[in-house]
Amino acid sequence: MGRHGAHRLLTPLKAVAVVALLIIAWLGLRDRLPGVTEITDALGAADPTWLAVALAAEVLSLAMFARQQRRLLTAFGVRLTRHRALALAYTRSAIAISLPGGSALSAAYAFRQFRVSGASRHTAATVMVLSGLLSVAALALLYLTGALAAAVIQLNQAWNQHPVLTRVTVMLALAMLSFVGLLAWRSGAALRPVRRRPARRHRVLGPVLDAVERARAVPARHWAPATGAALANWLADLLCLYAAARAFHLPLDPVTLGAVYLTVQLVRQVPLTPGGIGVIELSLLTGLVAAGAGEAPAAATVLVYRLLSCWLIIPAGFATWLGLRRSHLVGAALDDQFGRSGELGAGLGQDGVAVGPRRDVGHQQPAHPGGGGQAAGLGA
Repeated sequence: MGRHGAHRLLTPLKAVAVVALLIIAWLGLRDRLPGVTEITDALGAADPTWLAVALAAEVLSLAMFARQQRRLLTAFGVRLTRHRALALAYTRSAIAISLPGGSALSAAYAFRQFRVSGASRHTAATVMVLSGLLSVAALALLYLTGALAAAVIQLNQAWNQHPVLTRVTVMLALAMLSFVGLLAWRSGAALRPVRRRPARRHRVLGPVLDAVERARAVPARHWAPATGAALANWLADLLCLYAAARAFHLPLDPVTLGAVYLTVQLVRQVPLTPGGIGVIELSLLTGLVAAGAGEAPAAATVLVYRLLSCWLIIPAGFATWLGLRRSHLVGAALDDQFGRSGELGAGLGQDGVAVGPRRDVGHQQPAHPGGGGQAAGLGA
């Protein structure tokens, strides 16, 4: 079986695995789901201050998403005003979380808007790829931070109970990590000449590698703000969930709530529904209840969090889409640049695959810009 055949087989297997997990979660929760009256009572007892914090956090998350892309465009000499960047962030989010294939449509729409702002095809594609890479790196940093926090807590408990055994285990682990790192460094040095050969590049990685090469010319002063915005995007969204949980008095500490949040990010990587609607709600509710929250407060927390991070963004995003569509910057002068079939795909990679941002609660993932024709209709 070739690589493409394996990829086609792996995708439905992932979907089946996620569906199976959701069915198991549903079977475990069906007798514990709160009634409408219980949820209404929980909503009535919410702390309005924490609800305001949750709203502000989600607004900040979208603002950081806009800042991330605006900073990357600035790094390549493309000017995008703050209000237009924010409108684009809301529009892209609404497209991604409300339409079938929204990830691809959002990426294609962003490509067109970057071109409207003066970016070349290569610059627009590079910014999209780098934006996706920064978001993935920021999420990975959150996972690493969470893992280290959990490890420190467990290590502290083990140290108090078995100090000698814990000391020996830590020393052995450090020695093993040093040995593995040395082997990896030597292997990398040996394979480096091979990796530099353009003929060896996989077609799927081509746009990513090209973007990384072009990124080397970007002044270093642009990377810290862009990376900080990507990290703040995730943290603000996590803060929204935390504030919603505090509003309904969930007895969960920040570490536990962060673990639930990061687990849901893994589940949502398989796009079973637009924006993960239904999948995320059930996954979050399952995680919160399993962590010790009451059914009614947990359901109210999920309701408020998704209302702020998804459902309210859809009408707001399509309102900003109308504003962008009516903007004088979107004119017929660019029709000849986007009217030719396949230009969008060619700009994103020879195989038509690119890493494009997708934002429903902050995450971005690879997108196929095959929906470029539909996106052209959105941006016309």
